[in-house]
Amino acid sequence: MTTLRSLNLLLGFSASPFRRKRPRSFISLPKILPLFEWSVTSSPQSRQPSVFLLSRYTVHVRVLQVSSSGSEWLPAVDAAASPVVASPTADSAHKRKDKFCQFCGGLTKQVIPDGDEKMRAVCTVCRAIHYENPKMVVGCLVEHDGKILLCKRNIHPSYGLWTLPAGYLEIGESAAEGAMRETFEEANAEVEIISPFAQLDIPYIGQSYIIFRAKMKKPYFSAGSESLECTLFSLDDIPFGSLAFSSVYVALKMYAEDVKNEKLKFHYCIINKRPGASLSDPNGFDLEHHLHS
Repeated sequence: MTTLRSLNLLLGFSASPFRRKRPRSFISLPKILPLFEWSVTSSPQSRQPSVFLLSRYTVHVRVLQVSSSGSEWLPAVDAAASPVVASPTADSAHKRKDKFCQFCGGLTKQVIPDGDEKMRAVCTVCRAIHYENPKMVVGCLVEHDGKILLCKRNIHPSYGLWTLPAGYLEIGESAAEGAMRETFEEANAEVEIISPFAQLDIPYIGQSYIIFRAKMKKPYFSAGSESLECTLFSLDDIPFGSLAFSSVYVALKMYAEDVKNEKLKFHYCIINKRPGASLSDPNGFDLEHHLHS
């Protein structure tokens, strides 16, 4: 009964519907008005209940518009106003996967906001616009005694394939700091950055890679939790047929070519993935080599 009373208070009932008399109390609790009604339906196929939130009241909120340059508060709008209408010319090639607003939990809808030209995920409740920005990946091409340090992945995707120690850049660190951190996490190797080696953009999957040349501070490395093993490979022994990602394949090919020509360069490339191609398929992309100096 205690659990039932708590549930009723949460949903907005001032007392249990199973009691005919008001409970005796020296304290008069304020009645809690629910902002939403709960509607429970059951699908014959899944036989699992589906819960939907239905707005009971018109809600006036201030919209938080998120952009790559930060957050911006927009003037108050009526959440019950007419929905934003999507243009038939909208580019839906990269639809956002998340269906719920990260601010209020409301359902999002793919539309083109006023003044924009691309499809965005817009919350149908608080009208916040959720922008999807590319992710930055940083890593190290670690040189030691004429060899390159590679890690065999212990996680998906590309489990069991070889890669350079690399990962997503964290908030609050520079690209070089992130690359050194990832190298330590994956190979337990403390390294010193020598110079940037390559920037590789992959627009199709929304990623940009920065690869640094680095050297070990101490001649020690071992497999981290995300690696099955770590090995130093000579350039002739690099397992090009078992590399985890196209970015790693491109970076190692360019490095081997630079060493052969006895002139290390900085490279900027765009990797154009072909739809449906595997990330590790060396024939699954076209390469635009725009800059090498």
